[in-house]
Amino acid sequence: MAGRPSARWGLRDAGGNGVVMVAAQRPRVDHGDPWFRRYPVDGARVRLVCFPHAGGTATGYFGWPQLLPDGVELLAVQYPGRQNRIAEPCFESLPELAAAVAVALKAHTGLPLVMFGHSMGSAVAYEVARALRQDGQEVPRLMVSGRGAPHVGYGGRRRPGLDDASLIAVVRALSGTDADAYEHPDMRELLMPSLRADYTMLDRYRPAAPEERLDVPVTVFGGEDDPACPVAELASWEEVTGAGSEVLTYPGGHFYLREHERALVAEVARRLPLAGGPAA
Repeated sequence: MAGRPSARWGLRDAGGNGVVMVAAQRPRVDHGDPWFRRYPVDGARVRLVCFPHAGGTATGYFGWPQLLPDGVELLAVQYPGRQNRIAEPCFESLPELAAAVAVALKAHTGLPLVMFGHSMGSAVAYEVARALRQDGQEVPRLMVSGRGAPHVGYGGRRRPGLDDASLIAVVRALSGTDADAYEHPDMRELLMPSLRADYTMLDRYRPAAPEERLDVPVTVFGGEDDPACPVAELASWEEVTGAGSEVLTYPGGHFYLREHERALVAEVARRLPLAGGPAA
């Protein structure tokens, strides 16, 4: 595919009798802007901006660039307080975080910006889309996953406590073996501040149903057995948009998108505005 590295390469033996080694190539990545892991492509026609879940990082979207079609440049958002931004203070206000991301995206305008967010990232993506539309930026579509609309939040379910044990229990219930990192004291010391800050944001983020609906179509994805977001809750996104919504579900729980990554990215790609030639 032009503009995107081949996903695999091979070496032939001395007699040219076939591949003797095959390995995955790493996609090109630009770390110049601390807010984003940017995967540049030649002739980009749209930018897909991806927002991590609570406690998550930009590397959660590392596998996506190789699955996307030509013309799509991926920007994986890196929240402060983790990985290369570990020394920066975490945000504890979701609207303030979204406003900061929207400002950072001004350096990446000039192409349509499509938002995708999972879990907490869905709420951040929604707030960023609102801010961008108010600023006149083209946002062809909002795609969200694993969470009801912002005004639905936890759907009346009890919010977790913010102590270590309660937060780790939530992580373990939602993502299984991913919680193992929190069992190691050194890793727990690094990971807990951002996880606690993210849940603090969620605890404080309780917006009312919007008086003015977003003029952007919304695609909603979810796991059929997600304990954090029942399938029935996904339909609540139709209440925040005047441009129509749809719901697609996959077998699995809250992190269904890991085992169905290829299928999910294919559905995301089908909804990207890729008609026509590259932008000037």
